Amino acid sequence: MKLTQIQRTTRLKMPMKTTVITLGLFLGVSGCGDNQSAQQQTTEAAVTSEQTASTIWPALPPAIAKDEALEAKIDALVAKMTLEQKIAQMIQPEIRDITVEDMRKYGFGSYLNGGGAYPNNDKHATPADWVALAESFYQASVDDSIDGINIPTMWGTDAVHGHNNVIGATLFPHNIGLGAANNPKLIEKIAAITAQEVMVTGIDWVFAPTVAVVRDDRWGRTYEGYSEDPRIVKEYAYAIVEGLQGSVSGDFLSDQHVISTVKHFIGDGGTENGIDQGENLASEQDLYDIHAQGYVGGLNAGAQSVMASFNSWHGEKNHGNQYLLTDVLKDRLGFDGFVVGDWNGHGQVAGCTNESCAKSVNAGLDIFMVPTDAWKPLYENTIAQVKSGEISQARIDDAVSRILRVKFRAGLFDKPSPANRPLSGKTELIGQASHREVAREAVRQSLVLLKNNQSILPLKPNMKVLVAGDAADNIGKQSGGWSITWQGTDNKNSDFPGATSIYSGIEQVVTQGGGKTTLSANGDFKPEQQPDVAIVVFGEEPYAEGNGDIDNLEYQRGDKRDLALLKKLKAQGIPVVSVFISGRPMWVNAEFNQSDAFVAAWLPGTEGQGIADVLFTKADGTVAYDFVGKLSFSWPATPQQTQVNVPLAQDKRVQAQADYQPLIPYGYGLTYQSVATDAISLDALSEDNLAASQTLEDLALFERAVKSPWAMYIATDNEQQALTSSVASNSALNIRTMDRAVQEDARLVSFNGTEQGTVGLISSFPRDLRAYSNSDSALSLSIKVEQSVSKPLWLGLACQGDCRQQVDIAKLVNTKLAEWQNVSISLACFAGEPMDFGKIAMPFYLSTDAKVDISFSDVVIKATANDNTIQCH
Repeated sequence: MKLTQIQRTTRLKMPMKTTVITLGLFLGVSGCGDNQSAQQQTTEAAVTSEQTASTIWPALPPAIAKDEALEAKIDALVAKMTLEQKIAQMIQPEIRDITVEDMRKYGFGSYLNGGGAYPNNDKHATPADWVALAESFYQASVDDSIDGINIPTMWGTDAVHGHNNVIGATLFPHNIGLGAANNPKLIEKIAAITAQEVMVTGIDWVFAPTVAVVRDDRWGRTYEGYSEDPRIVKEYAYAIVEGLQGSVSGDFLSDQHVISTVKHFIGDGGTENGIDQGENLASEQDLYDIHAQGYVGGLNAGAQSVMASFNSWHGEKNHGNQYLLTDVLKDRLGFDGFVVGDWNGHGQVAGCTNESCAKSVNAGLDIFMVPTDAWKPLYENTIAQVKSGEISQARIDDAVSRILRVKFRAGLFDKPSPANRPLSGKTELIGQASHREVAREAVRQSLVLLKNNQSILPLKPNMKVLVAGDAADNIGKQSGGWSITWQGTDNKNSDFPGATSIYSGIEQVVTQGGGKTTLSANGDFKPEQQPDVAIVVFGEEPYAEGNGDIDNLEYQRGDKRDLALLKKLKAQGIPVVSVFISGRPMWVNAEFNQSDAFVAAWLPGTEGQGIADVLFTKADGTVAYDFVGKLSFSWPATPQQTQVNVPLAQDKRVQAQADYQPLIPYGYGLTYQSVATDAISLDALSEDNLAASQTLEDLALFERAVKSPWAMYIATDNEQQALTSSVASNSALNIRTMDRAVQEDARLVSFNGTEQGTVGLISSFPRDLRAYSNSDSALSLSIKVEQSVSKPLWLGLACQGDCRQQVDIAKLVNTKLAEWQNVSISLACFAGEPMDFGKIAMPFYLSTDAKVDISFSDVVIKATANDNTIQCH
């Protein structure tokens, strides 16, 4: 799910001053309201959709049989509700954007906390603080003194590897590690523990599990996927839904369980180039065979909510895709719960904004997830759209019936208030020892042994052990994203009370075994402390969602500090055991070459001692715990081998098998019983990243239209706005579309000269453009300047954080006035501190405080451009 914060800001230093760009505004919104009536869909189209769905999508029997008495109760309640009350059930605001009085007045059907949102905006809020907030919102929702109805609200939270927003909670390995364990029973146990810890804080509903089947490991959410194999995902989805909700034939949604959400429907793991929220171009058969299997598993277990995905399928955003949300999910797959949106995902639908989107409701969205203050205009606009007939009353009644059905099944009308439920406030359950032991077991089972030369592992605990690497004593880094904060950053070890770092687990085992440990992140040690072995713990920094998108799989491209550490230790004759922390398989050939043993530890969470359990023997030299993990993702042979996926069982094509040539195949993993012939040689691997032999393609940013994932914006030093129409203005400039070669393929910007004005392109997440910066690429555009520019005209790029580089092109463009010219500037001109091409938030902007009219079109990053107007070296 979600962008974590309401502001979701990236600070981009613009010319003259720093401009704060609120990324939540730039999520691809465009156009104006969809005026098509809900009744205008043709019978022919409906029949065609039904016929197509029936050939691919199975008709699943409902996991829960229809209860006529319950349906009558729902119908009676819906009949009593006003339109305003119904729409309120469909609005889900965020805790930072509403007050208790708002809840009392409107009676929202649900609310959420985004990743990194806490009661009282306090990261260290106690479980009691969480319960108090839940209780106050609940009591306001059932207070009918203003809104005239007492339907209980429900609180949804991202609990994706434990109750990860709460200080002291048990954090389990992320999904990629759990997939390597391939143990559905363990997954069910983990989910049940998560449900308990969530219920301690008075929360009813979790946004899990993610059932994405990842096809391109550059995707920043790869670690949220269990496997590239849909069979594992299907089995796990069933297990985790049953663990969270209970069995439909037993303790379903009892006072020990929460409502689950299978997400994100559908195809989020299959976007082109691994770009988050991007375009999935899978065939419909592959959409079912690969990307739908987690939903088959989850719905068969009785999942009560499904979250719509940000991604598009063949050009149409899923939040507005009636065929997928209604014809497929609700009609063919028999889903009778509710569909909830993702973080303002409806605003990305063509013709919609965050404040208005009839198309999503008509498509089958039942609950708008609408953080920020957009909830109020969305509420008002949706009411108006029903009154005008743009949304049918029947569609609203269906959505509200689905929401009420889940609330009745969950017992929300009968349960005590959040503060008085059986598990509420039982703080001893948050991170309790038995929960941590299950997490520790999950860590042990998730580890995959990829290399073990001369059977260096297991180690005896009576050795002198050097523990090196910046992840060795860093609980935040080993836990990854979605850990207290949304990105998993800005955390200290003290933010994880009760947790164990990897180093502290090793220290405990070695000390008890009579050995000695030395912790040194940089690998330094005194001569008298010469170690018998070095355990080096290193890997990716935490990230979440699109912030983790990269353009190839080379580890630490351009900054090989961890490789240098490994080489330093090897040069001293010290055996090296590498423990690699990552959210995906990565190209680490050089690191493999410098390691005697190599363990893929993924993102193990708070119980780091689980790693020491497996690396070391018992005191008597016998194996304590063997490796059992197997790769659930294929390991790449090159940085560019980003889509290496094991052929599906039903795929018997010779070509599919022949094309599958990873460095290490799916399902691989050594044990302590493995012999030399079992192992793939990971010595003397090629360290040529093949970058020079890869053909980069031109990257169009604005060519006839703005290209995904970019959006156009205008800004001054004090304000900024997304462009949602063909004409816009601020205090520094006016901008409008214009025709150059075809309709609206260019923009005309009139700067008024009173202050600095800026026009440019921005993405909701930073993008990795290092492949272009490392080549002879250039930023190219066509531009026409009507008057001589008397002040600097800055052409620039900006990266996440306070960084930008820009070039003054005023003299250049002044040479040809009132005619189009091509300007091409080498990306090398934008290099240097503090520019980071790995996190480009704005790949293009023009900025000036001169009075001038400028037209531009065809903004492209040229992969090779030897005829640059401005060349830098």
